[in-house]
Amino acid sequence: MKNIKLIPIVALIALAACQPRLAPQLGPDGQPMPVAYKIDAREEAEIPNRVLQQINTLRANVSLSPMTLDPQLNAAALAHSRDMSAQNRAWHWGSDGSSPLERARRQGFQGNLIGENISETYENDIQTLNAWMATRDTRDVIMHPDAVQLGIAWYQETSGKIWWTLLTGGN
Repeated sequence: MKNIKLIPIVALIALAACQPRLAPQLGPDGQPMPVAYKIDAREEAEIPNRVLQQINTLRANVSLSPMTLDPQLNAAALAHSRDMSAQNRAWHWGSDGSSPLERARRQGFQGNLIGENISETYENDIQTLNAWMATRDTRDVIMHPDAVQLGIAWYQETSGKIWWTLLTGGN
């Protein structure tokens, strides 16, 4: 009797194995299309510290001082990420014409703003950081010898597109 009950279960497992595997969707260049990275509540809590840890590891490799997260720079980064989404444009100017320095000052940051990196992507935080590190101008914002404060934030649209902003500051 037990063998008879086992037959439908084994049949279901066998049928599941027969389902066709979906091939990745290819883009015009023949490469697999990227899959949108979805930031959930757990990721939201982990991203700032994960980015900070990665950056501090990179900086330690070249004997630079570590950075710390700065709440004012985080707030300025979040405001700009949301604003870039509203403008549907990745650029360093706010919809009100504000510069990165003006946005940092609005949030109460009193230090020396070193730079701002931005990105419009479907990639996660580490892929975005890797892209910034691959380009000299954006790498210099992260690896500046005077940088001791970090702000990192993002805004994710329902489509999955993520607008990243990273700010660095010094004393």
